[in-house]
Amino acid sequence: MASTATEAAKAAPAAEQQQQQANGNGEQKTRHSEVGHKSLLKSDDLYQYILDTSVYPREPESMKELREITAKHPWNLMTTSADEGQFLNMLIKLIGAKKTMEIGVYTGYSLLATALALPEDGTILAMDINRENYELGLPCIEKAGVAHKIDFREGPALPVLDDLIADEKNHGSFDFVFVDADKDNYLNYHERLLKLVKIGGLIGYDNTLWNGSVVLPDDAPMRKYIRFYRDFVLVLNKALAADERVEICQLPVGDGVTLCRRVK
Repeated sequence: MASTATEAAKAAPAAEQQQQQANGNGEQKTRHSEVGHKSLLKSDDLYQYILDTSVYPREPESMKELREITAKHPWNLMTTSADEGQFLNMLIKLIGAKKTMEIGVYTGYSLLATALALPEDGTILAMDINRENYELGLPCIEKAGVAHKIDFREGPALPVLDDLIADEKNHGSFDFVFVDADKDNYLNYHERLLKLVKIGGLIGYDNTLWNGSVVLPDDAPMRKYIRFYRDFVLVLNKALAADERVEICQLPVGDGVTLCRRVK
């Protein structure tokens, strides 16, 4: 995640997940405290049911361990939720991806979900400006036996993408890309990724419903980091909907995931 995203994340400590809110009867109820909880479901109990019934019983031990390690990190709200990790894992298998990319890694929960889904000779080009966060989760990735699939690059993603584009052999060579980084650069990533993803390949953009703020009025109270990126997310969603080079599907998984299938 780029530096601006990291700074904004500092304004959203995990403690905010514990804040009190009023329910319909005027009573106070603690918000769901699950690490990575970004579900847009109105019922926390229903979200917990999904986790307990369908996600956690099938979660690989390495991913559970990484999730628990990430829970202790002060910026744990940045992590991919467990249900979204499960979704990505299945998606990779369904499309038969072998060559993938991830922009924005944090501690690597979604990265591990992808690596576990890829075949033994599959690869992930992973980029993040913070190697320290990646290395926090690296022991879990190594224990899972999938570290050899990952090529981690520390630093901004745009120069790496430009270098890839400069070599025509990389054009149309990626099967899948997952983007969970600085929202102000999503459209910059999009233009480059359309050159690198094959026809029929997928790009997944995370956080496209941005805590539900996309439907709030401009003067609505919002946490600082939510307001910081809200307009960028709104512009992205409008641009993707109008982009004839891709077919799109926006899903209310986690904090909103928009899948773009390249068709041109």
